[in-house]
Amino acid sequence: MPDKQVTLLLDDVSKSFAKVENDTVTHALHRVSAEMHNGEFVSIVGPSGCGKSTILNLVAGLILPTTGKVLVNDKEIESPAPDRGLVFQNPTLFPWLTVRDNIAFSLDMQRKRKGHEDKVDRMLEIIGLAGFADDYPGQLSGGMAQRVALVRTLINEPSILLLDEPLGALDAFTRMNMQDEILKMWREQRQLALMVTHDVDEAIYMSTRILVMNANPGRITHDLAIDLPYPRDRSSDEFVEFRKDILNKLHFGGNHDL
Repeated sequence: MPDKQVTLLLDDVSKSFAKVENDTVTHALHRVSAEMHNGEFVSIVGPSGCGKSTILNLVAGLILPTTGKVLVNDKEIESPAPDRGLVFQNPTLFPWLTVRDNIAFSLDMQRKRKGHEDKVDRMLEIIGLAGFADDYPGQLSGGMAQRVALVRTLINEPSILLLDEPLGALDAFTRMNMQDEILKMWREQRQLALMVTHDVDEAIYMSTRILVMNANPGRITHDLAIDLPYPRDRSSDEFVEFRKDILNKLHFGGNHDL
């Protein structure tokens, strides 16, 4: 279980992408700075094209900044690593592997599965799929498959859990249930969770902190602490106030000229 101190720092980060076909440059991020620590659940919200997923990909080490630095405990991120686990919107499970073998895949790659079968069994118990261990992804519902994808990442005990719209493909009721599943796992492990979402309610329900972004170029405009106890009541006055405040900051609150 991740218990060491972890500090993620985005230090004056900008990211640009060149388009070869028309010789133009897209400025995805402009001078973004933020600091986060283990035990926090941080969500990033903002309009499409504001650089939310770019930040996640930078932290994952899938891309590098144009200027500035992304550091974990003062060490610059230069490539992917097991201590930063990424969960995508779609489960991306291996269809030819059983649920058990999908969960154990990273252990197999590291040749660590022998002696760790109890860890795989525990993950199956955590997500309530012990009875489906020998089934294949095609036999699972969308919510079940996403649970498998989550624990496939969590079995490595990453110190930073990266969630890229992990529930966006699910129906509303399954999505709410999965929010509770993710929170349960995060509260048990207490790593740093960094999630991209377009759903403001989801961000408020799950997060200890929300980064609000704007586009052209992508930048963080507000950093909000969500000081509500868990489990949260989506209909409480405090929850509704946070929603109104964030929607206003995103210019969707009705307090601007149409």
